[in-house]
Amino acid sequence: MNLPTRVLKCAGSILVLGLSLSLSSCAVQTAAKRDSLHVMEVSVPMQKMALYRQGELVKTYPVSTSKFGLGDEKGSYRTPAGKLEVAEKIGAGKPAGAVFKSRKWTGEVIKPDAPGRDPIVSRILWLNGLEPSNKNAYARCIYIHGTAAERDIGTPASYGCVRMKSKDVIDLHDRVGEGSKVFVVRKGLWRDAETAKEMGEPIEVIPPVEPVALATALNPVEPPAVKPVWNEVSIFKSGADVLQESGFDTSYLNSAPPAVIGNATATEVAP
Repeated sequence: MNLPTRVLKCAGSILVLGLSLSLSSCAVQTAAKRDSLHVMEVSVPMQKMALYRQGELVKTYPVSTSKFGLGDEKGSYRTPAGKLEVAEKIGAGKPAGAVFKSRKWTGEVIKPDAPGRDPIVSRILWLNGLEPSNKNAYARCIYIHGTAAERDIGTPASYGCVRMKSKDVIDLHDRVGEGSKVFVVRKGLWRDAETAKEMGEPIEVIPPVEPVALATALNPVEPPAVKPVWNEVSIFKSGADVLQESGFDTSYLNSAPPAVIGNATATEVAP
């Protein structure tokens, strides 16, 4: 092998090695750019989204999920529930109210609640389902996106996507990256429940006793002993619900207290 041939082969090897390292570097950078810090939680009952960063609440936004309920069937126009992720972000740098068609800006910009208009506007976060129950989300083009019909935000009004006001979806788009997780849930927001638990008073009731003992007059000066049975306040359960689930008889909560005459009760408890 002559010298020029050797030089060409060596140069070729270096070029291939350099390209390989470059591609490897790109792969590492792409993986590094995936957002593992942010999580979005969409409460369907509350029509509200919470954004968390490393478990800490950053912000909440009003949203609008499907008017047809939850589901992932093709052609159902329902919002898929469960765990998803942001697969693609679209619209960076475009003005608020920018109209998108097939994820491309048409060049048009409209104001919120423009009469007779309901296009996708401002920003798009294209979602990919991560569970069997929402595997069709990406193919169905389920987005978190801005809507011109901002008057409907806070109520189920979409055709499957999660709608937001333009200023909110722009703010969200700028905060989160591709790969950030999205949970669409059938309950209230986790942080709201935690806050309610921290601020709520323990539920206290008279311990279950024999029916005869309930007829005994109570001393108005010294209140009866009470027993805390649950220290969690849920926005979807009343105190009676929690007590009943814990095995306590709550039937007395539905009856009016007996009238007291002097130190004796005017009625007796049925056996």
